[in-house]
Amino acid sequence: MSFETIKDIVNFNPSRPLSKGKEFPFIDMASLPINGRDVTEISHKVFNGGGAKFKNGDTLFARITPCLENGKTAKVENLPVGCIAHGSTEFIVLSAKSKDDEDFVYYLARLPDFRSYAISRMEGTSGRQRVSWQALAEFNLRLPEKCKRKKIGEILKLLDDKIHLNNQINQTLESIAQAIFRSWFIDFNPVRAKIAAKQTGQDSELAAMCAISGKNEAELEQMAKEDFAELQATAALFPDELVESELGEVPKGWFKTDLSILADLNVQSWTKKNCPEKVTYVDLSNTKWGVIQQTEEFIFENAPSRARRVLKIGDTIVGTVRPANGSYAFIQRENLTGSTGFAVLSPKHENYAEFIYIVATDKENIKRLAHLADGGAYPAVSYDTVLTTPCILPIETKDRDRILGLFHQNVNELYNLLAAKTRENEYLVDTRDSLLPKLLSGELDVSDLQGEGD
Repeated sequence: MSFETIKDIVNFNPSRPLSKGKEFPFIDMASLPINGRDVTEISHKVFNGGGAKFKNGDTLFARITPCLENGKTAKVENLPVGCIAHGSTEFIVLSAKSKDDEDFVYYLARLPDFRSYAISRMEGTSGRQRVSWQALAEFNLRLPEKCKRKKIGEILKLLDDKIHLNNQINQTLESIAQAIFRSWFIDFNPVRAKIAAKQTGQDSELAAMCAISGKNEAELEQMAKEDFAELQATAALFPDELVESELGEVPKGWFKTDLSILADLNVQSWTKKNCPEKVTYVDLSNTKWGVIQQTEEFIFENAPSRARRVLKIGDTIVGTVRPANGSYAFIQRENLTGSTGFAVLSPKHENYAEFIYIVATDKENIKRLAHLADGGAYPAVSYDTVLTTPCILPIETKDRDRILGLFHQNVNELYNLLAAKTRENEYLVDTRDSLLPKLLSGELDVSDLQGEGD
């Protein structure tokens, strides 16, 4: 290894040609992950002449407090070939001078020593401190030879690629659960199938079974008797008529209600009398669009004053401050403590859990909450506003419980698989973060490992 500065392999904030007044892909600070590699969302925005400019392979590094301390860093991928994008003025762009170094540069930006170096050189008034790219450019390190840098990048990239794949699988599982929900409780497809079948003189129950399962009649005949009977029982719960309501057409015998009939609000909070010695804290800023990106461990007496909500498996948490930011999640692990900025919806029966989560975090409901939020610099909604999220369900309690029980059976395994992938990702993140400093420092030698080009 040779002792060099980072600018020997990195260009900082390189010039990128963009036409002012035209629309290009755009990445904002909220889209940078805290403890991951991949940008969560790319939008489009007119370029006004300012901000960071970058291309595929570049690393984006947050330079402002608290984003820098929180670890917001990303490697830009998935832009169209040859495309230049733009983003927040609070990004520093690290562009590898060699394509072979792109992954190494990204992981160098995630190195704890590099982040500590950046934090120590922040300047400005309290709460708005920043580090300059010129300060970062003076960072010294023992730089591995080029072939080793490539291998180090490849090793760590394999872990992040697996994390990315798991995230894609989880998005698919979530989409399947939401599609079942929409079919049953928004579009009322089983009801519409019964109506259509009656009009043509066909078997309405069979039509509803096809609508629920996505199978045709021939495929239904091949089902096991128990599965067929369960599907038949589910179809029987849907009426064969729609009636007009203030929300449009709804199934006969169903009504507009809200989540308060299914969930309790903020059931338990820690106090000095009942608190544990330590808490694993979930904050709004680390919870985005259904994913708890990071937790923090605290001795209770040293924990933030907002670390009070007791979270149980099956709870839904929805951020009440700036609800448009999508700070929500479905709790699937034990011993978590949430911020008082969350409304915590606890199911009155375990069969209600997934229904509550999907209703409360539906995109249209998040828009509703954002529209209702007020409070100037910190727009927020009340906890009760989240609890009274509207939904449509059978009037009869027994029918409601049966259909929610069957919905739970249909989607619970999806969320169990999602939770398993999330746990695997936590292990992969720990492995990556443990290996990163050892590989970059040379403590782990990669000389004998075969690279992709070897």
